[in-house]
Amino acid sequence: MTDPEVALLMLGLFIVLVLLGFPIAFTLLAMGVAFGYYAYFRGPVDSIADVFNNNIFYLLNQNTYSVMENPTLVAIPLFLFMGYVVERANIVDKLFFSLYQAARNLPGSLAIAALITCAVFSTASGIVGAVVTLMGLLAFPAMANANYNKSFASGVICAGGTLGILIPPSIMLIVYSAIADLSPLRLYAAAVFPGLLLAGLYIVYVMLRVWSNPSLAPKPDMDDVPPPREIYFNLLVSFVPLTVLIMLVLGSILGGLATPAEAAAMGALGGMVLAVLYRSMTWKKLKESVFLTAKATAMVCWLFVGSWTFASVFSYLGGHDIIADWVGGMDLEPWQFLVLAQLIIFLLGWPLEWSEILIIFVPIFLPLLDVFGVNPYFFAMLVALNLQTSFLTPPMAMSAYYLKGVLKKQIELMQIFRGIMPYLGIVIITMVLMYQFPGIALWFPDYLFGPYIP
Repeated sequence: MTDPEVALLMLGLFIVLVLLGFPIAFTLLAMGVAFGYYAYFRGPVDSIADVFNNNIFYLLNQNTYSVMENPTLVAIPLFLFMGYVVERANIVDKLFFSLYQAARNLPGSLAIAALITCAVFSTASGIVGAVVTLMGLLAFPAMANANYNKSFASGVICAGGTLGILIPPSIMLIVYSAIADLSPLRLYAAAVFPGLLLAGLYIVYVMLRVWSNPSLAPKPDMDDVPPPREIYFNLLVSFVPLTVLIMLVLGSILGGLATPAEAAAMGALGGMVLAVLYRSMTWKKLKESVFLTAKATAMVCWLFVGSWTFASVFSYLGGHDIIADWVGGMDLEPWQFLVLAQLIIFLLGWPLEWSEILIIFVPIFLPLLDVFGVNPYFFAMLVALNLQTSFLTPPMAMSAYYLKGVLKKQIELMQIFRGIMPYLGIVIITMVLMYQFPGIALWFPDYLFGPYIP
């Protein structure tokens, strides 16, 4: 076999092993080392020392060190800590019920409140699993008690929970900036309006769906609704502090006052202050937040080490070149290239999560952007929108499994799958709108930082 053929075998074997359920980070690491040993092998092995005389071990060491010293990635554990602290401060439940009471006269008021809460909390957290799990415990029982259709309710929670990987400050965008060597500030600015547009379309869909079929979401019982003054006071004390914290974090980044890591540190401190003010922070909850942050950060770091090692070996064997040559040889127009790239990423979302797609497959397309004259920030926003589907497309729709995990026998997995399908269509509609009107993604960063110059 030629080296490029070995690279394609490496890629196919990785997908098979992931589908069989092997841990992704360590599968990447093991395959990177195994195939890298073959790729960098230079001569006979005459002694035990010769076994380790292979550049793959040097590459693995360098990748590990690069991950640890990368200043952009420092923001990840700080944003994670901020999210876990806010989750354990009981702010989210107050926010959800306050929004529900304020929106009680709208069609599907509980669903609308759940979507807004998901958007706000996922923005503070960026952890899809945490958002879907918490809202599954909080919002789904409320919707079930109000006789909401179970598929409809589950779709709202699963779709809303994924918004955190798009709306800044997003961990996914930090990862993308490190991979594509783009400014995280521009990426954050580019993601603001696409994220708000997607969340807005979700809310519009819910309202129209309930208006056309009221049995999906019966109107709430008005007997136990507090007076308007109490409703707006509760909303003020739950919605405003968290929103102000998020705006301060995001504003300090976009305004150039702080790096993402510095802003994340400020957000983590702000989350602690909110938890103390709400009198909900205990030593046990603090320890839980630190432990979960360390656990999630370790997973991300090992994923980076494994992915970079895998991608380096794959590229060394000629895997990137053979795919780039294949795409380049198709004589595509720019719009055809964009459609092909997004279709491939969409299909990869069936078996893989966003992190593997981002770290392994997106770099294949990045060198082709100059060839087709595509703005890299515009392409990044298309990818960011598309990656929403990696959590929503069966059979590996992770948001569905997160929700099923907390609801257990209350709902069947197929009911959840049916509920999330309309939101896949809304994501695609949003991508089409952004392609037709690129200013949705590019106007804000150009306004803040000037036109992009390659």
